[in-house]
Amino acid sequence: MTDLDLIDRKIVAELMRDATLPIAQIADKAGLSQTPCWKRIQKLESSGVLTGRVALGDPTKLGFGLTVFVGIEAPDHGPGWREAFARATGSIPEIMEVHRMAGEIDYLLRVAVADMAAFDRLYKRLADAVPIKSVTSHFVLERMKFTTAYPVDTVSR
Repeated sequence: MTDLDLIDRKIVAELMRDATLPIAQIADKAGLSQTPCWKRIQKLESSGVLTGRVALGDPTKLGFGLTVFVGIEAPDHGPGWREAFARATGSIPEIMEVHRMAGEIDYLLRVAVADMAAFDRLYKRLADAVPIKSVTSHFVLERMKFTTAYPVDTVSR
């Protein structure tokens, strides 16, 4: 991120906030005309700074009323287990995120399911697919803050 100038940071911030904005509005907020703004967006995409543009859905309205953070302790740390775990978690669409961690747990998963029964089915599917030493589940009661936008500095330095 340090290689991005102020204009690039403004463009990235606007797109992370709302990727449906017309180029004209993004250009105006970045202080550019439309063509140079579009070229910068294309460069940001080709360089991997911008990795995609998506619509965000409301999990409850889509039938995913239960979010669970699942801590996994691996029985071993060899490449065979890691590959099997990656395949298993990759094959379960309700597992939204998988992070390899440092500390007390080896992996942290963010899971979105309809309800407790759906989570139990997911748990059994994962446990049947790969051996797991221990599982700790944390059930979300309320989502108090949510964003996908990183806090990009849009102030002149």
